[in-house]
Amino acid sequence: MPVITNIEDLRRIYERRVPRMFYDYAETGSWTEQTFRDNSSDFADIRLRQRVAVDMTGRSTASQMIGQDVAMPVALAPVGLTGMQCADGEIKAARAAAAFGVPFTLSTLSICSIEDVAEHSPAPFWFQVYTLKDDDFMRRLFERARAANCSAIVITLDLQIGGQRHKDIKNGLSAPPKLTAKSVANMMTKWRWGMGMLGTKRRFFGNVIGHAKGVSDPGSLTSWTQEAFDHALDWDRVRQLIEMWGGKVILKGILDAEDAKMAARVGADAIVVSNHGGRQLDGALSSIRVLPEIMDAVGDDIEVHLDSGIRSGQDVLKALALGAKGTMIGRAFVYGLGAMGQQGVTTALEVIHKELDTTMALCGEKNVANLGRHNLLVPRNFGGDWV
Repeated sequence: MPVITNIEDLRRIYERRVPRMFYDYAETGSWTEQTFRDNSSDFADIRLRQRVAVDMTGRSTASQMIGQDVAMPVALAPVGLTGMQCADGEIKAARAAAAFGVPFTLSTLSICSIEDVAEHSPAPFWFQVYTLKDDDFMRRLFERARAANCSAIVITLDLQIGGQRHKDIKNGLSAPPKLTAKSVANMMTKWRWGMGMLGTKRRFFGNVIGHAKGVSDPGSLTSWTQEAFDHALDWDRVRQLIEMWGGKVILKGILDAEDAKMAARVGADAIVVSNHGGRQLDGALSSIRVLPEIMDAVGDDIEVHLDSGIRSGQDVLKALALGAKGTMIGRAFVYGLGAMGQQGVTTALEVIHKELDTTMALCGEKNVANLGRHNLLVPRNFGGDWV
């Protein structure tokens, strides 16, 4: 067993064990990847205030996200194709999250279906949906999520049109993947991954194939994905989807203060400040850089979470200290999953928790609820002087 001390350790193992096509799918951004890089590097511009001679006994990272008790304010973000990073990947990630006491979010474009995850996970989970044109499919998707006891819906708003990711195109990564001689040859060198995939029946998009109109097999999925997304999405449609679900709703993909205000007006329970991990609009600001402006705009009107770029417990702490009530991790748990399956996801959560707990103590705090800007040293022009 390798010694894992940080998320980067997991990424290196992940790179060795997972086929290049699926590694690149996770570890890439759109176009020049400027936003992808900034998401992580901008956290380093924020420094921490060390405090001493403070009683650190009885520390707690426990909190709540949309009224749900969590062991720490970190949820596993929705990641498509997770079941191709590791056989039955969504089930394994959901189990790890449930055991640790944090939310897991299942993507609509998962390999394991809603029913698969509900059957094998001991705790309710969140379900992510896209803004699709087909109302019949959306209603049936919501019905399946209710039957699976999903406790919240996460609506992704920033994927009306897909951003171009050069590596995915060159690797033939699509829905379904286009296998080439090069990609097959690479897969054959990843024996751990291959043995796992041979041992599972779950290799295709379980939430779509056999459920969406005209999608009866993997070959018919391509045309559906090209036509299904609603380019006419507006806030009235968002409100309609919120009413269609009728339960707790998180809106993901907010990167502008005005959009944050609109999310509060249409009745969402929370927003996720996110640029889709740098996979959509390249050149957009990092999530952490726009968080202060969004917090200033909405205050306590709506619960604010943050994702994109989090690779450590210190990143989590910085987001919380800037006002977020929760965070989401995507790549960090995928690294663990691809590296060591369910145990790898647990390890990723343990690493982040330990970093959060230790950093909180060294900043002089005993509870994550007490974190605030007083714990940080933020550059005066951190948000940028843009015109």
